[in-house]
Amino acid sequence: QVQLVESGGGLVQAGGSLRLSCAASGRSSSSTTMGWFRQAPGKEREFVAVISWGGMNTLYAESVKGRFTVSRENAKNTVYLHLNNLKPDDTAVYYCAATGIRDPVSPGHSESRKYAYWGQGTQVTVSS
Repeated sequence: QVQLVESGGGLVQAGGSLRLSCAASGRSSSSTTMGWFRQAPGKEREFVAVISWGGMNTLYAESVKGRFTVSRENAKNTVYLHLNNLKPDDTAVYYCAATGIRDPVSPGHSESRKYAYWGQGTQVTVSS
């Protein structure tokens, strides 16, 4: 079992930055591939980024590539999502998720069904 708690969301102007955190706890919290997803009002949940359990491999959605960076500190059981050059279209609830295993990062990690555990989400609102 892995428990996930996101934090760091808020209201920011376009062009601004935020850092989201996802604190993991539980038996496999530091040994799991972790992903970030987001869901805007009236839209389906979409993939944002994924990071391998060791932090060496990442994958990003095209819409955020070059602006967002995913990282992790396993000593703190925490994964981060650095959001830079934010746009109004980035407004959404951001969720972190864990596969629960040390699976290698692949394009399949863009699908929510790969993840067994989910946090409650944190709201990011970007004003124009």
